[in-house]
Amino acid sequence: MLTANTKSGKQVCLGYHYRKESLISLRNKEEFICPICGEGVFLKLGNQRIYHFAHKSGGSCREFFENETINHLEGKRQLFQWLLRQNIPAVLEFYDKEIGQRPDIMFQYQGEKYALEYQCSPLPEKDFIKRTTNYLTNEYIPLWIIASSHIHKKRRNIVALSNFDYLFLRKAPTENYFIPSYCPENRHFHLLESIQPISIKNALVQHSIYQLDNFILEELLGPRLSDSINMNIWNTEKESFILNWMLHPNPKQNSFLHEIYQRNLNMFLLPPEIGLQVPHSILIQTPPIIWQTYLFMDLLADKQPQDSFTLKELNFHFKKRIHRKEIMLRNLPQLDSLNPITAEISYLKQLEKIGVLTEQGENIFKLERKILIPTSNREKEEAKLHFNQKYLNMLAKQ
Repeated sequence: MLTANTKSGKQVCLGYHYRKESLISLRNKEEFICPICGEGVFLKLGNQRIYHFAHKSGGSCREFFENETINHLEGKRQLFQWLLRQNIPAVLEFYDKEIGQRPDIMFQYQGEKYALEYQCSPLPEKDFIKRTTNYLTNEYIPLWIIASSHIHKKRRNIVALSNFDYLFLRKAPTENYFIPSYCPENRHFHLLESIQPISIKNALVQHSIYQLDNFILEELLGPRLSDSINMNIWNTEKESFILNWMLHPNPKQNSFLHEIYQRNLNMFLLPPEIGLQVPHSILIQTPPIIWQTYLFMDLLADKQPQDSFTLKELNFHFKKRIHRKEIMLRNLPQLDSLNPITAEISYLKQLEKIGVLTEQGENIFKLERKILIPTSNREKEEAKLHFNQKYLNMLAKQ
């Protein structure tokens, strides 16, 4: 921990720049106590670790504080100083007695109160959600930042994101989503942008790196995110996902495969209109090609041109699939106000772009042309070539 009180009532915050000699002198004169549990703490001034306070034996919150890593201590100290340099009122390790929580940094900006949490170690999902909900209920805006060391890059534009990583997802003013991370060793922010899930874990992303000293809070809260993706990479990764998925099916996948075979569909012969990159797809944990296939079977497969359907029908089938656990949603506590059906509506908008549907009113869509199902690999390749030539650039914009 970086903040303690003296027995004379003075607060000592090691987030500020102290000379070692000054701290040694202070340690010789004062005794320190934890501002939360009131137990005694040591002021440690070693050469191997950042200066910090450590609980003596016992103490009701000793276990929590002693789990802090060097990266966590250094990261929150750097972020605290970063806010101060921007003249933003901030308190390091602020303990709010009313809600019983202690964000790494509490700060105020443009009339709002923020709780910044810099997370370097895994946190149970239920605890993350409980703390986030508690902040929101008590008029804090939670700002969770994950340590960059948690970002597992598989290839240049492909990262593996766990359920824990997705908890940090934030929404930009541009209706795009991003995950903010920070690296204290390199003193830079690393934003994962334009996140498009391919499978439950793998996602196509864009990376943006910003040096701490050249980045301001406003850019973190409302980054100008790219709204385009590389469709060639998307299509390659989609084909790779289908192959791997088919080679290693589990019982849940077998149920899906059985249903599509009953409808005379084949995963290897799906048309290019199924498996599109879609804004808001990140709200659904089930891979896009799977939930889009369900939507096709539920709403489009049996309709003829000029037939219509309503968003009420879409919602009925969507909820039915969720109830059967055929479609799984993501837990996104910082985005709990968003309705996951937004992802399916976004897919309909993509189909509208390419002339499959037209929107007849606020809640009605009309089928303009049937989605043709290839019957052979040759037909599939011809359909994909025609589709890419006509629509690839159009769909690159989210």
